[in-house]
Formats: sequence, C-alpha cells, structure tokens
Amino acid sequence: MKKQKSRYFNRDLSWLSFNYRVLQEAKNREVPLIERLKFLAIYSSNLDEFYRVRVALHRNILSLKIKTKEAENINRKKLLTRIKKKVGKQLNEFGDIYRNVLLPELAQHNIQILDEQKITKEQSDFIQTYFKSKVLPELKLVFYGGSRDQPFLESRHIYFALKLNFLTAENKHHKPKYAILNIPSDKLPRFIELPSAENQLLVIFLDDIIRLCIHFLFNDHQVAACHSIKISRDAELFLEDSDNLVDEIKKKLIKRKTNPPSRFLYDAAMPKDLLKHLKHTFLPAKDFMIPGGKYHNYEDFFSFPAPDNTKLKYPVFKELNHRGLHNKKSIFSVIAKCDQVLHFPYQDYKYVVNFLERAATDPYVKTIKITLYRVADDSKIANALLKAAANGKEVFAFVELKARFNEVSNIFWSQQFIDAGINVFYSFKKLKVHAKLCMVEREEAGKLKRYAYLSTGNFNEKTAKLYCDHGFFTAKEALTGEADKIFNYFNNTKLKPKFKNFLVAPFNMRTGLERLIANEIKNAKQGKKAFMILKMNSLEDHKMIDSLYKASEAGVKITIIVRGICCLIPGVKGLSEKIKVISIVDRFLEHGRIFIFHNDGNQHMYISSADMMSRNLNNRIESAFPIVEDYIRKELMHLVNFQLRDNTKARKLNKIQSNPYNKSGSKKKVRAQSDTYKYLKQLSEKK
Repeated sequence: MKKQKSRYFNRDLSWLSFNYRVLQEAKNREVPLIERLKFLAIYSSNLDEFYRVRVALHRNILSLKIKTKEAENINRKKLLTRIKKKVGKQLNEFGDIYRNVLLPELAQHNIQILDEQKITKEQSDFIQTYFKSKVLPELKLVFYGGSRDQPFLESRHIYFALKLNFLTAENKHHKPKYAILNIPSDKLPRFIELPSAENQLLVIFLDDIIRLCIHFLFNDHQVAACHSIKISRDAELFLEDSDNLVDEIKKKLIKRKTNPPSRFLYDAAMPKDLLKHLKHTFLPAKDFMIPGGKYHNYEDFFSFPAPDNTKLKYPVFKELNHRGLHNKKSIFSVIAKCDQVLHFPYQDYKYVVNFLERAATDPYVKTIKITLYRVADDSKIANALLKAAANGKEVFAFVELKARFNEVSNIFWSQQFIDAGINVFYSFKKLKVHAKLCMVEREEAGKLKRYAYLSTGNFNEKTAKLYCDHGFFTAKEALTGEADKIFNYFNNTKLKPKFKNFLVAPFNMRTGLERLIANEIKNAKQGKKAFMILKMNSLEDHKMIDSLYKASEAGVKITIIVRGICCLIPGVKGLSEKIKVISIVDRFLEHGRIFIFHNDGNQHMYISSADMMSRNLNNRIESAFPIVEDYIRKELMHLVNFQLRDNTKARKLNKIQSNPYNKSGSKKKVRAQSDTYKYLKQLSEKK
C-alpha cells in the first residue's frame, strides 16, 4: 500500500464509499430479493442528492471563485474528476448487479421485467390499449433545433431524446429533426403489470411502453434514435440575510426548479451525433455529462409491484409495546416516577404522539414547547399542537425552515400554526436548529412541573418506522431546566446560556466532547482502563478526529460505529492503531447517536442529535443529554453491544476503504437489528 498522504479521508469520497456499501447490499443473498431492488433505489436516490448538493457546491465555488475555509486544502477540479471516476465505476457495477444478478434471480421466481423485444401478441395489444388510454394524454413532445429554443428539462424527471428522419422521399434530403419527449413517471406507475400465466409476474417499464408505441406520435417521421436522459439541478438555496426568511425561501424554492444542472445523465448507448447535439443544445460542461444505462430513476423500484411471496420480502414488522408506558392512565405520572427510554422503529412511536395528544387535552398543562426539523406531511404531532392551541394552551414551536427538501412542508405547517395562534419561531440566519426537544409544563400542587421528551430523531411518525433512533422521557429538573434554557435562547438570542449537564452546540458541545476525550487520555497515561464507544451517522470534523488520534496514541481503545461519512483513517500505525470503525447497513437506517466514555469505571453516556461534523458542532443548535439512570444505561449498552458483535451486516472500515464484512468474533450469528428487536420484545413481554 502507498504511504498515506493525509490524516483524513476526503468527505465526499468517504460518502461515496458509504453509498457503495448500500449498493453492495443489492447483491447480498441474505437480503430478500425484492428488498435488494430497494437497495438499488436507495443508492440511486442518494447519488442524485449527492450531485444536487455536494457536487453542485464544488462547481459553484469554482465558477464563482468563492473562498471558503476548506478551499485551501481542496483542489476542487481534481476532486470532481475523482468523484466522476469513482461514480463511473460504481455505476458500472450497479448495471452489472441489476442485469446479471437481480434479473436472473427474479426470473427464477417467475418474475420477469420485459423490454420491448420480448413481448407476445397478447401483451402487445394490452400495451397499445394502455398507451392510448393512459400514457398518450400525459405525453408532451417538444421539437427543437438549437440552443435558442431548447426545451426546459425539469430536475429529476426522465425524458427521451429523439432523433427523427423524414419518411417521404421528397424530404429525405432534409436534416434530421430533434425532439424531447417526457416519460410521465410522475403521473403514472413506472412499472406496469402485463397479462401473464398464474403464479407468474410479468412487468414492463413505462419507458418501454412508450418505445413500443412511439410510432403513433409521428406520421411523416421515422424514429432513428430514442434514448433516455435525466437532468439533476443544483438544490442549494443560497439564502441571504433577509428580514423575511419565509418569503426569501419561497422565492429560492421557485428558483431551485430552474437552477443550473449539476448532472446530465444519458444512455451510454446513445449515438454520438445525438449526444453531440444534446451537448450543443443544453450546454452542459464536460464533467456534467454522466453516461448511464438504458433506464434512469431507479428510485422508482421502491414501488415495484412485488408478488405476495413472504420469502421475497422482509417479514411483516410489528412495532412493540413499551412495558413502562403501555396502557398507563397518566403518562405524566409514569415519567414523574422514573425516566423512560424508547427505541425506534422497534417500539411504537405512538407513545410520543400520545404524550402530545394528552398534553393538548390535559386541563393542567399550561405550555408546550417543541423544535420541528422534518415533519410528516400528515403529521399527528403537528395536529396535536393545533389541538393544544385550540384548547387554550400556550404553544411555542421552533420550525426550521432550512431543513433541505422539507422547506415546503415546514412552511405549510408554520403557517397553520400561526393561523391557530401558536407562537412560531423561525430559522436563524447563520444557525440551523437540529436539536430534537419537546417540553410540557404542567401545573401540579400549585407549581409548574416540566416534562421533557429528548430524542436523536425528528418528530416524524413516518421516518420513525424506518430510522433507528432513541427517545427519552424525563421529569428531572436537572435536565428539563437545561432543555428550557435552549427554548429561552430561541426567544432571545442575546442570551449566553450556560449548561452543566447538557452538551449544546455551538455553546459547549465541542469543548465538552474534547474534555471527555482528554479525560480518557489522562486515565490511559496513568495506566488506568480507558475506552470510548462512539455511535453516529458521520465523523468529519478534523479537530475532533485529531483528538481521537491523540487518544489512540495515548493508548485509549476506541470503537466507532458510523453509518455514513467517516473521514478518520483507522488502523494506521503510530496514529490510529487503537481505533476500530464499523458500519452497519441493514433493513432500517441507523440514525441514533450515542457517546460512551469509560471515565475510570464511572461511565459517562450521552444521547445526541449531533454527529461529529463541523456543521453540527459550529453551525447548528444541537443537544446531547446525559443518561444517568443505571437501568437505562444497561438497556442502551445492551443494544450497542449487539452492534459491536454484529458479524452479519457490519462492515469493518479500513485504511484502504475496501470495507469488508466484519466476520470476526463469535461463531454465533449476530445481526444487530434483528437481535435488538428480539431483546426488546422479551422486555415488552416481561410481567
């Protein structure tokens, strides 16, 4: 191996490494077949967002010659070249997995995805009827001849680029005509079931139905070439300092639809003359052009019409009841007695919804405060807040309007709240509020008592069924009081809150984590046992990584569980020999953050909304709160140990980024997510 030139992996290349781990699950035979199609969808969706956000950012900085703090250490032109090369290799493997792994396995189960060359007369009749009745009314054909009259391509929509020759002899000497035809997958299913025999599923892409019937669109032209294209546009809003953030975001959201392209994906089988004409017409720079396969928008595989075969899908998942909260008359009396912890999606999110719905109707509840980052479209949480306001409660909601791709939903709910008389606070100019906090103030014995719900995940019932997160109910004044300080800061940003128990970015989280790491270093140097277990989504902040390197050099044993970006390079002699990093990609998205420090046997454990990324520690309001009760620490430690011992889905991240499955350890099969469910099910059944 070549000598490592840097102390850190590049953030974007590390993210591509993570997305490659997602792609690898598509050929993992331990994953049910239909679910492996969904991993293709996840990979495709992730990559599209990567181009719309990260790649677009680099190109904007280059084109506008913007100076940034990280610019000194990044040659963006070289980075974009490396990204394109790495993505190209991954897309080649993507195509190989789809064609040579998944399609043959589908065929073994009597499921076939047919193309336009493999249909029978009966199927052809069905397709023509479907085309004329369903597809034709949704088609929009636009002819064009040059850059002046180029058709507008909507971001993330798929189209056919057409080359047309005249049919009649007198016009054959005319130059070919060019056109763009939409593939209306936003209006119709992407996959259409065809007539088939019993116990057989035959499916065809909407794209291929159009290919088969495209001749109905033309009387005097022949389709010489028909190939799919897709454009992804820059999704960054580039907000300025504005006195009216809502109006500015609304304007920028409109502009997002017409932003410059960050990727132009085309069928690699396209003839050179058609590709050349597209380049001339749409003027994408060379590195914007990405060759792909015959089909784009593989994220549509989320809606693939799978047969009713339990062997091809994950088993039906039933959320568990929580033994401490289930069927209790008063959730407040339960929380007042002792702290409660929840683990999603294994346990039912209804307890969080019930907490707010009870607060909305309880005559003794006076105030509700909450932070909202990503809210479900049909949100029970939001409706509970509206009910509370209607019942005369004083409700404070901090709505983060800058939550990327949730701006429209958050603006909608914030307006609903304002109309209902809720006190709404909006995003700060330079800070995002990413902390997940809810506070209820209830009058008891003539005094106000606070109840808090603190979480690693959003107040979103939909994602709570898909994301692995931890939620925590407490009435401890030491914790609720500090949560209230954060809400007070929203109301008055001139305050400089001090925290004794919480770690809150950007106030004391960085220094607090550095202090905890330094304490482990001190203990290691004194010959005491010293270790850390850090679970997060991403590890990118160089200062935090340097602190972990110092700890490793001092002899502190460090295990990191990171799902996504990891810029720390593990296993380097003299730098990170004591650091082990694993990553788990499974049925549910790992999203919870837990920080554990041995502290000479007097363990510190925190649950957090924050990753160790510069943006989280510097530019966001984040919270990490301590777990002080032994029974909750033991429960969380039990779940963490499943992940540490996972020898089925965990991958060991290494210094060459090959990231093999972690097959070491016990011969007994351990799969963290499955074993977590079994363990929590046993707890729920205890009397």
